[in-house]
Amino acid sequence: GMMDCKTALTETKGDMEQAVDWLRKKGLAKAANKSGRVAADGLIGLAGSGKSAALVEVNAETDFVARNEQFRAMVSKVAELALKAGGDTEKTRTMAWPGGSGTVADHIAELIAKIGENMTFRRAKAVSVANGVVSTYMHNAAAPGLGKIGVLVALESNGNAEALDQFGKQLAMHIAAANPLAVTVKDIPADAVERERAVYTEQAQASGKPADIVAKMVEGRLKKEFFQQVALMEQVFVVDGKETVGNAIKAAEKTVGGPIVVKEFVRMALGEGIAKAQTDFAAEVAAMTKK
Repeated sequence: GMMDCKTALTETKGDMEQAVDWLRKKGLAKAANKSGRVAADGLIGLAGSGKSAALVEVNAETDFVARNEQFRAMVSKVAELALKAGGDTEKTRTMAWPGGSGTVADHIAELIAKIGENMTFRRAKAVSVANGVVSTYMHNAAAPGLGKIGVLVALESNGNAEALDQFGKQLAMHIAAANPLAVTVKDIPADAVERERAVYTEQAQASGKPADIVAKMVEGRLKKEFFQQVALMEQVFVVDGKETVGNAIKAAEKTVGGPIVVKEFVRMALGEGIAKAQTDFAAEVAAMTKK
């Protein structure tokens, strides 16, 4: 409710993250879903296959620019350069633009002047393996290697590379859909676990039960509600909707012909963490006509 949100912001002195936790502790919100506050246009670019791959995010003001062929070509080229730079954002930004007289940053500035809309090369990430494959997936693909959500998953194995990549693409699709926070429970950042523990503890204490019972309730909820939602190996595999990802990997090992280890993964969603101001276009036009 609007008044609940207002109260939460007042109680937390305007801190959005703390306000979400305040609502959850009071039972007024079921989850801290940040996706509703995230919006930005542009494209995610993907380059590479086999043992290495990279993702980049290049933002623009509108989806019209995201459909511009010059913009798309630029994002694809930035992804290729990011792969050579090992996913280092700043290194990629200062690399020489192929066939040009300046850097990647210079080329983007030229394109801004040409198209007339602000653009930002926001970030890059790359993964690689010595033995195995890096499988990729692009969700909402606008063109080959361009879309809204890109995923890289690095699988280490000495088994059949083709079979490994087939499974890897399924796993990448799962990661795009389920958005895990880490590969295993032990890989989840300690601050994220403590944040959930604090919420569950305050909710459990409201029951009036003894401290030892409250502690057990909290740990049980962490395992069933939090860890199973954010740890990749504990999530239910979206391909069959039954087994966990961990069990699906064990089953895939029989087809691949060897052990499979998920070394790491990268999930890059367009506009992640960018709060885009909502404007009333009709009101803007009306205001302009009154000047």
